[in-house]
Amino acid sequence: MIRFALLFTLVLSSSALAGPGKFNKVLAPGDKAPVWENLEGTDGKKHSLADFKDKEIVVVVFTCNGCPVAKDYEDRIIAFATKHAGSDSKVAFVAINVNTGKDDSLPAMKVRAEKKKFPFAYLYDPTQEIARKYGAMFTPEFFVLDKTRTVVYTGSMDDKSPPEEPKALHLETAVAAALAGKKPETGETSAAAGCKIKYNPKKDD
Repeated sequence: MIRFALLFTLVLSSSALAGPGKFNKVLAPGDKAPVWENLEGTDGKKHSLADFKDKEIVVVVFTCNGCPVAKDYEDRIIAFATKHAGSDSKVAFVAINVNTGKDDSLPAMKVRAEKKKFPFAYLYDPTQEIARKYGAMFTPEFFVLDKTRTVVYTGSMDDKSPPEEPKALHLETAVAAALAGKKPETGETSAAAGCKIKYNPKKDD
């Protein structure tokens, strides 16, 4: 009986720690979302995850200016944010760029945000730490956080990159489930076939 009790305790403990997912090697559905603070946005303001404390759901996308796939997805992203993440909505939407090349610098981001009229915050993290903490590898790559700021979905927006029409709306389905207080049936997919995030080498790499 003692051995069984110890085994049962170990099972419970391991299930409480979601650990890396199938595709994401850092986060998995069930993990607490990493927090960001004071990231500069294209609006000239500093932004933190805590800014969205009144929102039930937060959608995070790691994207950039220079990736062709990320550019192709911009219209879909804008449409999603306009539909689901308005000022009176229960959903917040935020985009984060961590690439540090000239085309992905904050001045270039401001030009892009103005040209496309992004209806969401577009933030810059040249330290790249927030993307590392989320285990983001591609642009665009999406994360859905529920009202406890637990990750409930990681992966792609849908199953078909533009200009093809998607059949499975992964992001929209995940947000709908989270708003209903449920776990999405699909909690993780591979990221869109976009560009790899250009991580800068760290001293201990």
